[in-house]
Amino acid sequence: MSDLCNNRLSLPCSRRDMLRLAACGFGSMAFASLATRASGFPTLLGADDGPASPLAPRKPHFAARAKRVIFLCMAGAPSHVDTFDYKPELATMDGKTFRGNSKLLASPWKFRQSGKSGLWISELFPNLQKEADQLCLLRGMKAEIPAHAQASIQLHTGSFQFVRPSMGAWSLYGLGTENENLPGFIAINPRGDNGGAQLYGSAFLPASYQATPVRLGNGRAAGAQGDAVPHLGNDRFGDKAQREQIDLIQRLNRERLKREKEDRELEGVIESYELAFRMQAEVPDLVDFSDEKKATLDMYGIGQEPTDSFGRQCLLARRFAEKGVRFIEVSHGGWDTHRNLREELASQCGEIDKPIAALLTDLRQRGMLDDTLVLWGGEFGRTPYAQNGDGRDHNAKGFTMWMAGGGVQGGMSFGSTNEIGDSAVDGVMDIHDWHATVLHLCGLDHERLTYRHAGRDFRLTDVKGKANTAILRA
Repeated sequence: MSDLCNNRLSLPCSRRDMLRLAACGFGSMAFASLATRASGFPTLLGADDGPASPLAPRKPHFAARAKRVIFLCMAGAPSHVDTFDYKPELATMDGKTFRGNSKLLASPWKFRQSGKSGLWISELFPNLQKEADQLCLLRGMKAEIPAHAQASIQLHTGSFQFVRPSMGAWSLYGLGTENENLPGFIAINPRGDNGGAQLYGSAFLPASYQATPVRLGNGRAAGAQGDAVPHLGNDRFGDKAQREQIDLIQRLNRERLKREKEDRELEGVIESYELAFRMQAEVPDLVDFSDEKKATLDMYGIGQEPTDSFGRQCLLARRFAEKGVRFIEVSHGGWDTHRNLREELASQCGEIDKPIAALLTDLRQRGMLDDTLVLWGGEFGRTPYAQNGDGRDHNAKGFTMWMAGGGVQGGMSFGSTNEIGDSAVDGVMDIHDWHATVLHLCGLDHERLTYRHAGRDFRLTDVKGKANTAILRA
């Protein structure tokens, strides 16, 4: 009879198997949930407890101009010919037939030369016009495919075909982080569409390098504590008890790692416990703006409409950068203006203009802009011809992004599109070149920043890309 019984555990029985089979699987359920949520949390293990943190600060390949990156991602593709790519010829050709039945559409907004540099910037950005001498406009950008999901994924990971680590994850892998109490890569209000978590993921890199999402609510009163993070405190146990729990879990998990040699999900769980414990002390103060001067809150447009929401994100990005977070992405959607361009684009620009100008001013006043690289742009641009009467279609052949600070030459326009803004024709930079340039400014050689996976060395720029050194400040 005993030979027919299957309710026996095979030996040796691992701890995970025991958790899975015992007590109706409660342990397996809890562990699976933790593993699913585990993100790029650094671990701080003592000399007697295990290896050093995978996110410990590392030396760059060469002297870095930027210590940190803030990427202002405009999801949906802003129209370059209405914002930063001045096309007077398009105005003279307004209404003319273009490629079949399409009609060219002049920008409804005026451009003017701004700052000592005289950069042409649309009236949609009256505040950013005042920061013109900090901007390096990349007017010869191009992407490979004019589809939101694929282009967004490529913008973040370098590939629209395969699952690859994001730019933030590569930066963290190459440089580590300077604050053990905060994630090294943070995505503020990350988008759930057009790539979702893949835009901020670590793919085949260790889980330590993916982003930690931070979500801000809308309509908070100026100076009130934001709801940027989940409740981090433990209502049942104090710091000492939590520390004892984590130490026990760490010992058990390290015993398993000795047998398994490599288990990235388990490593991610270990690191998530460590960082979550340490975040309890630092994050609540970071997301509480009550210590900010009213003048600072007003400068970002916090407590005002329509700038309150994005203003909070930009201010939080500055506070994270100030605390040593290596890569911060701030997202703003709604730029897919296939119709109603005059109303929708004006609304989008009105939400971001004042906060972004404030971010640049704030960083400069604090002496941080020189070593903080600020990036702005979307996955592609838009057509110079009309769609649906008052809108613009997708255009990946030519568009504008900009950089500021971090060793970039301000007050500069690099590259150009043709006379109507249809295609990049001079100083052309594709996404691989853009990635190579960002890494270069951070002191990383994109050809040397590799990770061995599936029998080959991978890199952010695949087998392409060239860093644009022409835009560097002397």
